[in-house]
Amino acid sequence: MIRKMKFLKNSRVAAAKGVSFSENPELKVSLSPLRSRLVLFMLFLAFVGLLVRALWLQGISTDFLQKQGESRYARTLELPATRGKILDRNGHVLASSVPVKAIWAIPEDVMTQPKEKISKLASLLGMSEKALYAKLDSDRSFVYLKRQVDNEVADEIVRLGIGGIQTRKEYKRFYPEGEVMAHVVGFTNVEDIGQEGIELASQDVLAGSKGSRRVIKDRLGHIVEDIRAIREPMDGKDLVLSIDSKLQYIAYKYLSEAIEKHKAKAGSVLVLDTHTGEVLAMVNMPSFNPNDRRHLTGAQLRNRVMTDTFEPGSVMKPFTVALALERGMVKPTTMIPTGQGRMTIGTATIGDTHSNGTISVAQVIEKSSNIGTAKIALQMQPREMWEMFTSVGFGQQPRFGFPGAVAGRVRPFKSWRPIEQATMSYGHGISVSLFQMAHSYMIFARDGDMIPLTFLKRNELPEGRQIVSKKTAREMRHMLEMVTGEKGTARRAQVAGYRVAGKTGTAYKIENGRYVRKYVGSFVGFAPASDPRVIIAVMIDEPTVGHYGGSAAAPVFSAVAADTLRAMNISPDAQVDELLSADKMAKVSL
Repeated sequence: MIRKMKFLKNSRVAAAKGVSFSENPELKVSLSPLRSRLVLFMLFLAFVGLLVRALWLQGISTDFLQKQGESRYARTLELPATRGKILDRNGHVLASSVPVKAIWAIPEDVMTQPKEKISKLASLLGMSEKALYAKLDSDRSFVYLKRQVDNEVADEIVRLGIGGIQTRKEYKRFYPEGEVMAHVVGFTNVEDIGQEGIELASQDVLAGSKGSRRVIKDRLGHIVEDIRAIREPMDGKDLVLSIDSKLQYIAYKYLSEAIEKHKAKAGSVLVLDTHTGEVLAMVNMPSFNPNDRRHLTGAQLRNRVMTDTFEPGSVMKPFTVALALERGMVKPTTMIPTGQGRMTIGTATIGDTHSNGTISVAQVIEKSSNIGTAKIALQMQPREMWEMFTSVGFGQQPRFGFPGAVAGRVRPFKSWRPIEQATMSYGHGISVSLFQMAHSYMIFARDGDMIPLTFLKRNELPEGRQIVSKKTAREMRHMLEMVTGEKGTARRAQVAGYRVAGKTGTAYKIENGRYVRKYVGSFVGFAPASDPRVIIAVMIDEPTVGHYGGSAAAPVFSAVAADTLRAMNISPDAQVDELLSADKMAKVSL
């Protein structure tokens, strides 16, 4: 109080002396003029910056800011296109799309729901509560809980009324024929993209193109307003295959019976139309159910017709003989000395299963003589044989778009030694697929020409490529018919009512670069021999009961050919006595 009174007294004294209060030394401001101008300039810059920022936000960046705001509430929804159907040649559905739902969630909203509802949700989704909570333990605003859920189950989930749970329309592929058609049609993944078979080969045609529309959603994911359609979906196109589902089932039935009877590891059957080049049936064992792939293994998935190569063995002999006929080196009646069934070439020895003595070229094929074939082959240049093999597709990758098709192996002719030329002439030292083997027999089933193969139904006959003359083809056809006769190696291939022709093959398998005592038995033939309509190729992998092609594969050919020819309404071409003999043989073999 005393201090305050003193201050007031001094103020009055100062006023009396004419001194301004602001000039009081205790109140005098010590800020320099330069500093005050600097502060003023900085305040000016701040206001200019705010003005520029306001102009930037309100003028130049308007579109950007609007897009950023719109991204908080607007969404582009994908409109799935319906995948095209896959049909067999008669219009039977092999693959179609079924409407289903995808269940997705906003984790932070679902986690606040009662535990009882979460438990029911897990049960409907077919998963444990632990697995469901693991999916929901995420910082993301969108999490798929399960894809391709049946509509009935999805409706039950919606009725639970769990906040943050949403559904989305999608499609699931259904395959009515299951295991029978698995390796033909293949399958799609959860995104409806083809993974195997025709589904993969024709992905662009079947898939179509997805559409989209712009909507406004609230925080919980509910659609508040439909803004506009950006692009309408375009459904995929249907595909009509060359496959006949009846013939496919016939091949599947007899192959599965043979696999069980011979206790084999695997097997394949391929049926071709000789007039059109259409694939009528393609079956592999083991197979799988494309509708339920939870326990799918690599062995089941392999399309062995296309992907597996093997040494064909004696199935190759007709090509060596056909080349010799075409070059005029031999005739069907030319005699070939095969001795006592043994022949040494360099330091190696090859042999026949039986001593045949001197036999004709036709009998070389009928009795499947390795020595006879080798002697014919060694009269030719390696280049000629190599050109023959490659001209029918060996060593060349099939070019028709089906996934997994392999080229096989035919070594360059310049490196062939005499023993290698001899063994390749009867199917050793060369590898092929069953698909290549069946296709190559077109030159015998037709008049020396080859036509391209297809898995799609053809409306016009394709143009052929001449490999050997008609005369050579017909001579070989007669020899191959002898193979299925009473003195041939494939008597079990006979079909009651029809003349058939073909060739057996038996070869060791190679593991780690060495031959092992495991076999591949095969048979490739055609019928009716008088006017071939179908080529049927059979391969039995590692048969342990009856490993020869004549005992393991030929009976499958007989059974498949018999039912196939009747299903196609092809008239019999055998004489009455031949019918009785063939019928008796068929009963014995099956």
